[in-house]
Amino acid sequence: MVTFVNKLTVHGDHDAFLAVRARLTAYMSAQPGYVSHQNLRALGAGNVHLEIAVWDSAEAHRAAVGSDGFRAIVADLKPLVTAEPAMYETEDAAAPLEAAGVR
Repeated sequence: MVTFVNKLTVHGDHDAFLAVRARLTAYMSAQPGYVSHQNLRALGAGNVHLEIAVWDSAEAHRAAVGSDGFRAIVADLKPLVTAEPAMYETEDAAAPLEAAGVR
């Protein structure tokens, strides 16, 4: 599994952003390989959002974002936000702690 994290800074109409994000979330959640999704809003910086999505694989995410449906929705999102996307893999947090003698 992989986790996609996207920091979105809204500089356009916030209500329009929320509407487009809802469409995008609905679309992506129906794609093969999608596992789960969470949206977070920064306290004290209401225009900063984190989108966190878990996928079966990077390939499944790549296929979803390469689709015409995704591109059509993102075209509506681009004028409203600045995006900073990145894909992450899970690290085993327990292994370094155990190696350091911490349990």
